[in-house]
Amino acid sequence: MKNRIFLFFFLTLVLVSCRKDEALQKLEQEREAKKLEVVFENINRNWNFNTQPINSTSQQLTQNWNEWRNFLKELSQKPKSSIGAFQQKAKTMSKKAQELNNNIPLTYNKPEVKSRIASVATKINSINLYIHLKMIPDDKIIKLIPEINEELRSLQNQLAEIDKKNNIKMEDGEADMIKMLDTSRAIKTNNPDKDKIIK
Repeated sequence: MKNRIFLFFFLTLVLVSCRKDEALQKLEQEREAKKLEVVFENINRNWNFNTQPINSTSQQLTQNWNEWRNFLKELSQKPKSSIGAFQQKAKTMSKKAQELNNNIPLTYNKPEVKSRIASVATKINSINLYIHLKMIPDDKIIKLIPEINEELRSLQNQLAEIDKKNNIKMEDGEADMIKMLDTSRAIKTNNPDKDKIIK
């Protein structure tokens, strides 16, 4: 009889504790959902990239550099439904940023352009990393967005600067002067006395 009473109390205790655990778990899930909703609202409100070309060079490149056009198009499309949509968008943006290094038009395929592309890609990769964390640091993501806009502006200004330099006409004789200053064109001489040791 005592065993039955003990067993009854034990089972009651187990049932009560399971219900408390379920209630606590449900409460914790609701808290997490509210936090995620706040994160979503913050990111959604601040997710604004400047994707309009700021100069004629950048505008022209959207017509004949597919990777540039696709990248700007991807940045301009804002996800709306959920954090999952933002996570997918960040992943795609990261991929498109890496693709900018492919098929850079020969005129602009220079270290200064590549370094600016790398800077844009690094910041977009950071957003992609942060948005996939369990505890999403929305403040860090929000801080990166204007930085990316600034890097995009810098990249477009660099492209325009290259065009500007290419359009400067050379003065008469300047090409010949540049050739003369090129040390790789110098005539090599074999001086047999050069290697002898003078005693």
